[in-house]
Amino acid sequence: MSMVTDEIRTQLELLPDGPGCYLYRSAAGEVLYVGKAKSLRHRVRSYFQPSRNLEARILSMINQVRKIEHISTGSEVEALILESNLIKQHRPRYNILLRDDKHYPYVRVDLNEAHPRPVIVRSIKKDGARYFGPYTDADAIRDTLRTVRRIFPFRSCTDYKLRTVARPCLDYHVKRCLGPCRLLLAEAAEAGQEPLSMDSGEKAEALAEYQAMMREFCLFLEGRQDDVVERLRGRMEQAAENLDFEKAAELRDQIAAATKITEKQRMISAGLEDRDVVGLARDYNEAYAQVFNIRSGKVVGREYFVLTGVAGEPDESVLEAFLQQYYSVAAAIPPAVLLPVEPEGAEILADYVSGLRGARIRLEVPRRGDRKALVELAQKNAAESRDEHIAARNRELEATGEAVADLAERLGLATLPNRIECYDISNIQGQEAVGSMVVFEYGKPKTSDYRRFRIKEVEGANDFAMMREVLRRRFRRRAQAAATGETGNTSAAPTTDAAPAAPAEGFGATPDLLIVDGGKGQVNAAAEVLAQYGMSELPLYGLAKEFEHLFAPHAGDPIVLPRDSKAIHLLQHIRDEAHRFAVGYHRNLRSKRTFKSALDDIPGIGPARRTALLREFGSVARIRGASVDELAQVPGIHRALAEKILQHLKPS
Repeated sequence: MSMVTDEIRTQLELLPDGPGCYLYRSAAGEVLYVGKAKSLRHRVRSYFQPSRNLEARILSMINQVRKIEHISTGSEVEALILESNLIKQHRPRYNILLRDDKHYPYVRVDLNEAHPRPVIVRSIKKDGARYFGPYTDADAIRDTLRTVRRIFPFRSCTDYKLRTVARPCLDYHVKRCLGPCRLLLAEAAEAGQEPLSMDSGEKAEALAEYQAMMREFCLFLEGRQDDVVERLRGRMEQAAENLDFEKAAELRDQIAAATKITEKQRMISAGLEDRDVVGLARDYNEAYAQVFNIRSGKVVGREYFVLTGVAGEPDESVLEAFLQQYYSVAAAIPPAVLLPVEPEGAEILADYVSGLRGARIRLEVPRRGDRKALVELAQKNAAESRDEHIAARNRELEATGEAVADLAERLGLATLPNRIECYDISNIQGQEAVGSMVVFEYGKPKTSDYRRFRIKEVEGANDFAMMREVLRRRFRRRAQAAATGETGNTSAAPTTDAAPAAPAEGFGATPDLLIVDGGKGQVNAAAEVLAQYGMSELPLYGLAKEFEHLFAPHAGDPIVLPRDSKAIHLLQHIRDEAHRFAVGYHRNLRSKRTFKSALDDIPGIGPARRTALLREFGSVARIRGASVDELAQVPGIHRALAEKILQHLKPS
């Protein structure tokens, strides 16, 4: 095959005949694909055989490969573990990927704390806390926590607020929180600081009650609602025996609320086994995986996930990729998983997931009976999720497609501007100057192609020169990509029948329309760069903020689009997105500079301690207003260092 250079041929000869992982890299060093193999030599060489008829997406990848790296492992399971880690690290665009999997939310509860509370987080850490998830809808989690809080009145205040509160808040008085702050206020009272007192027995009882409640809350999130109800009923009966009828009534109400929630969950299995049921539905280059979490015979959770890059891949490979990525981040893994088809490398995959769980799991493909019906139900839900997703996407495409067509007509463009790039500059008197590049394809943001630039060559506040620098760096990268054959252009908008051929991405792509934020000065500066790179024919306009006028290079009067036109609304959206992206980066740099001057110059404060302080207090101003004792409670901050921090931050 023509793509097999002498260098690649040499690398193929050096591949070992054993298990491991391989990485395909482009000329720019980007990791295009990560794979695993029982035999690295046989698997990798198979991609480069002249007689092999490759699917178009894979052929596009192979044509970009300029370097092959490999890592040998001791077994296929080790190769699977390594592959999973490498995919998380590099997120190669030609792998099957869980879309936005780095951002799936979890509920975290640290039962090692004296007064734990549930917190929504975006990753799992090995910190001894309990994690539940991943979920796909953070708003739904918040709604669930608000509902469950009627049963388990946990605190909602931050750790800092808990330590600095002067009196119990309204939540405590309306019985929406057990009030762990009372314990801290009681301790302060013992020191003569607060008018609230509790004897040691009352404090121990209150602390034990709160911690027991949070353990029951965790059981509830696990799906053990029946266990929770039994515990609550036992505590209610004990309170009644002790003649504490007010407490018994509270527990009775909690039991009623828990039972009401439990009744809404469908009893789906006569057996009380814990299991996950996975359904799979396909679109052109996306797959939709539906996961039912069944605990004690009831569906306690239902989430669906989208995978990209599945075109040309069989269901077995797609399912393997999903299970590998889903269970590598799942907070809980049941002993059995029911599947519609047997995934590729099922035995190795089962060993891998068993290792994550710490106990053996079964990957089952049921052929008949109730378990088969469960899989069919998951399949049906996956197909419904797919259809809803496609319908919503088509509605968006219809609306944005009309805006793109309106823009092309009003600007007199020969072809539809399917790829639009917009540039903005952000600085304050030349300080921390940055530029942004945002990309819209088919009228929608393509965030994976967004780029930002830190201005390096321009001194002082010169927006025109900064725009020239940003565009020069962008199109210099395009020229470099062209030399390796990685450039491309968008030719047609996607339809409901088939997806378009994928255009080149990032700096390798050629825009159909270029917009700069600004007027004549900015657009003429951009035109100079385009002429330098032989791209003077590329449609170019500046969009001025004041009157929303469009300026063409070296033109006199601006183009005025109707205020109510779809074209101007699209351009405003694109320009505002470029401005947001640039300002966000600019503020980030300014913030880093502010924090550095305030904290990093203090002897003994490094990145870890600075992060701990800011995480605890939120700002330098709050750190400045804290006491020595409060600072000394932050991990890594001893009393002498706390005194030094306040001395350094004290206003001069």
